[in-house]
Amino acid sequence: MRVVVVGQGYVGLPLAVRAAEVGHQVIGYDVDTRRVERLAAGESYVEDIPAARLRVALDSGHYRPSAVAKHCAGFDIAIVTVPTPLRDGVPDVSYIEEAARTLARYLTPGSTVVLESTTYPGTTEELFGPILEEGSGLTVGSDFHLGFSPERIDPGNQTWTFETTPKIVSGVDEVSLKVVKEFYDGIVETTVPVTSPKEAELAKLIENTFRHVNIALVNEVAMLAHDLDIDVWQAIDAAGSKPFGFMRFTPGPGVGGHCLPIDPSYLSWRVQRALGQSFRFVELANDINNHMPDYVVRRLTDALNQKRRAVNGSKILLLGLAYKKNTGDARESPAVRVAQLLVQLGAEVSAVDPHVVEEIHGLDERVRRVALSADEVAAADAVVLLSDHDEFDYELVRTNATYVLDTRRRLGGANVDII
Repeated sequence: MRVVVVGQGYVGLPLAVRAAEVGHQVIGYDVDTRRVERLAAGESYVEDIPAARLRVALDSGHYRPSAVAKHCAGFDIAIVTVPTPLRDGVPDVSYIEEAARTLARYLTPGSTVVLESTTYPGTTEELFGPILEEGSGLTVGSDFHLGFSPERIDPGNQTWTFETTPKIVSGVDEVSLKVVKEFYDGIVETTVPVTSPKEAELAKLIENTFRHVNIALVNEVAMLAHDLDIDVWQAIDAAGSKPFGFMRFTPGPGVGGHCLPIDPSYLSWRVQRALGQSFRFVELANDINNHMPDYVVRRLTDALNQKRRAVNGSKILLLGLAYKKNTGDARESPAVRVAQLLVQLGAEVSAVDPHVVEEIHGLDERVRRVALSADEVAAADAVVLLSDHDEFDYELVRTNATYVLDTRRRLGGANVDII
C-alpha cells in the first residue's frame, strides 16, 4: 500500500519506518524542512530509530521523507501524528486541522485516514472528519474510511516498542474499523479494537490521567515526607513489596513530554465544556506536578543558604534536560522550567545532556551547554540531577561535586540530598 504519515516526530517516525520495513511505500510528510533534510541524509533525531535503521529504510526505497504536500497524493492510507499542545489551558488542535486540510486535497474514494494524535473525545468524528469531507467533497463511511488509533510511544523503552505494545484501533463504522485493524495488524503484534473513535480517544486519556494522578500523589507525599524527616524512597520500596493492590510510582522534578502535562487537561477541558463540571483529580494533579520545579529550586535554595551562599551568583550545573532518562525528548520538560527559574534568580546555569540535540524552546540562552567533566562538576556550587541518563558518570559526579540535589535517587553520599 501507499502510506502517508503526517508528522515525523517521536510518534510518526517509528510508525513510518516500521510501515516501510513490512513493505509499504511510505511518505513521511513533515512541514519542518530541517527535519526532512536530516532524515533524507540518514540522520535520526529519535532514539527509537537508530541512524542505521533509518538508512536501511531509505536505501530500500520504501521510505521517503518529504516537506512537499503534493507528495501525499495517491495514498491508500494516511496516518496523522501531529502535535496537540495546550495554549493557555485550551486544546490547540490547529495542527490536526491543517493536516486534515492537506490530506483532503488528495483524498480519493476507497482511501483511509487515521488520526493518532492525542486529543479530546469527539475530535475524530466532530472535527477531523468534517474537515476531510469539506475539502474533498467525499463522505465519511460511504466514500472513504476514517478511524482513530492512539499512539502509545514510550521513548527509550526497549521492552515495549512500537511493534510490541498493543495498539488500540477504532473506526467510524464496521468497514472503517476492519480496514484500520488490518493495516495495524500488519505492523504491530497485537491490536485492540473498540467500538468507536470516542472510546479509543478516551482510553488514551485514561491511561495518561492514571499516571498523572499517581505521580502527583507520590510527589506530594515526597514533599510532606521531607518535612516530617521520613525517607520516602525507603517507604515506597517497602510498599512496593506488596504483590497486589499497589503499583509503584516514584517522585521527581515534575512531569514532561506530551502525555502527562497536557493530555489529562484535554479530558478536563472536554468535561468542563460538555458537562459544565470540573475534573477535580486532574486539576489537583496539575497543580502539584506543575509546581514540582518550584519545589526543586526551593530545596536547592535552602541547601545553598545552609552553606551561606545565595542562589544569585552561584554556579549551578544541571544534569539532564530531557523529560525522562535515555531520551532526547525535552517537550514540556521540568528541567527547562528549573533552568528558567534559576536564571531568573541570578544563578550561573550550565547544563549537560548528550541526548538533547534539537533546540529547546524556552531555554534561556544564558544556560550554557557543556560536556560532563570533573572540572565542570568541581566548579559548580551545586549539581542538580534532573534526568538520570544511564551514560552519565555518576561516580565522577559523586567524587567531584561539592553538593548534589538528586531528584531521581541515582546517587548517594554525604554530599547528596535526595528529593
